[in-house]
Amino acid sequence: MFVVMFRTLILFLLVIVSMRLMGKRQIGQLQPYELAVLIMVSALAAIPMEDVSIPLFNSIIPIIMLLSFQILVSFAAQKSEKIRAAVSGRPSVLIENGKIKEAELRELHLNINDLLEQLRICGYPNIDDVEFAIFETNGEITVIPKSQSRPVQPRDLGLPTNYEGLPHPLIIDGNVNYENLGKVKKDELWLKNELSRFGIHEIKDVLFASLDTEGRLYYQLKEKKAQG
Repeated sequence: MFVVMFRTLILFLLVIVSMRLMGKRQIGQLQPYELAVLIMVSALAAIPMEDVSIPLFNSIIPIIMLLSFQILVSFAAQKSEKIRAAVSGRPSVLIENGKIKEAELRELHLNINDLLEQLRICGYPNIDDVEFAIFETNGEITVIPKSQSRPVQPRDLGLPTNYEGLPHPLIIDGNVNYENLGKVKKDELWLKNELSRFGIHEIKDVLFASLDTEGRLYYQLKEKKAQG
C-alpha cells in the first residue's frame, strides 16, 4: 500500500508540474496539440498507478519527453507564423460584414444552430447585430457587433472618467494579506481602525475585505458572524 501511495504522489506531482509548465489555461482554451499532450500525459500517469509491476520510469520518461515536445512546439510557434498555423490552425471568419459565410461553416462542420447558440452565449441573440464572428483556434467564438449595436461607452458621450485599477484584497478568510497592505502603503493598525468604524473588532471574523483605487474599503463578514 505504501508503494502505491508513493508512486501515486510522485506521478501526481509530475503531472501538476507538467500542467504548470504548459501554461495557465483552461481545458477549453488549449490548442489541439496541447490537448493531445494533456490526454497522453494523463494516460501515462494512470498506467503505473494501476499496475505496480510496471517500473515508474516507464511513465516518467515519456511524460518528460511529451512535456519537452510541447515546450519546443510552443516556442517554435511563437517564432514562426507557418509553424503556428500548422499546429494550431488559423482563425476562421464565420460572419463577415453581417453576412454568414456558408463555406466556412461547412469546412468547420458547424451548422446554423451551432452558430446561433454561440452568438447567444456571447450575448448577441439577434444575428443582425453582428458585424463579424470569428471562430478562434481554441474553439471559442469572438463577436464584433455592429457599431449601432455595441453598448454605449463614456467616450461616445464625451464624458471624462477616472482611473479604475484592480482592488487589492486585504483580508481573505480571516487572514491578512500583508503584501497587498504594503502595496497600498497601509499597515495592520490602519486596517483594524477602518474595520472598527463598522463595528468589527476581530479580523478573523472577516471573510473578505479589499481596498479599491479610490480608497473605498469593501468587506464581508463570515456567515456566522454576520447572522450573529
